[in-house]
Amino acid sequence: MPRDVALLVNPTAGRGRARRLVEPVAARLRDLGCTVRVLAGAGVEQAHGLARAEVAAGVEVLAVLGGDGMCHLALQAVAGTRTTLAIVPAGTGNDLCATVGLPADPIRAAEVIAAGTPTRFDLGRADRPGGDRPGTGETWWGTVLCAGFDARVNERANRMRWPRGPRRYDLAVLAELYRLRPRPATVTMDGERWQGDVTLVAIGNGARYGGGQYICPDARPDDGLLDVAIVRPLTRRQVVALKPKLSTGELRDHPAVIRRRVSEVRLEIAGLAAYADGERVGPLPVRVRCVPGALRVLVPTGSRARPTP
Repeated sequence: MPRDVALLVNPTAGRGRARRLVEPVAARLRDLGCTVRVLAGAGVEQAHGLARAEVAAGVEVLAVLGGDGMCHLALQAVAGTRTTLAIVPAGTGNDLCATVGLPADPIRAAEVIAAGTPTRFDLGRADRPGGDRPGTGETWWGTVLCAGFDARVNERANRMRWPRGPRRYDLAVLAELYRLRPRPATVTMDGERWQGDVTLVAIGNGARYGGGQYICPDARPDDGLLDVAIVRPLTRRQVVALKPKLSTGELRDHPAVIRRRVSEVRLEIAGLAAYADGERVGPLPVRVRCVPGALRVLVPTGSRARPTP
């Protein structure tokens, strides 16, 4: 049966890659019998409004052509609804796409929209008193929520206007390494309190973030649990040495990392903000919980593959 698809586009994703893919992706969907409407928001607020309007109108499929930032925006509209999310990867990281087992090739991912199977996955929900979002402190997220060194790198990179591309993050890492210091944290996991100094804390619904960095390598987006990684104080040299281990999952058994699998976490670190899916959630403290089956995603029929480091 032909599917009704609203194709939400971030024209700037992947340094313009999404803009170049709009026509071929839309054409392929129409060739496969889908009804397609292209939605291009001029900014985050407009794109958010377009997504919410489509979901409120009962659109069958909200398809995202972009990266993790646009996926994160779409989650705020589709979480807990009957609308199915589809992802056509065109960003620099595409971590949510990999988490749910979708093809990395945009045209193949578009074909999944026409022939794939709606499948339920868990989402994380962050609740923060006095949140940034109008009327609520609630934020839905799909991959990893973090605070500490990695979130500070993200925050610094977002403020930088030069250089563009991966070099901006490299410079942000160097700047934050210079300022590196342990932070006192309180992490309450399913009612059990842990206190101590940390370099960072990551909470994973999925295994990876930051474009293939496996901070929570054993996290699964369909088990009803969150994987917590508490990274205790590290020196600058140790942080640099750990970076390549993130891309292989070797951080799994590192002695500086405390790991737990829980359904709910309260995270408190004074003076820091939380980021989820690479997007700013807001200042801590934050209460995070897993919401089983909150997201419907179109995946290849017969496949529940997930990335394994």
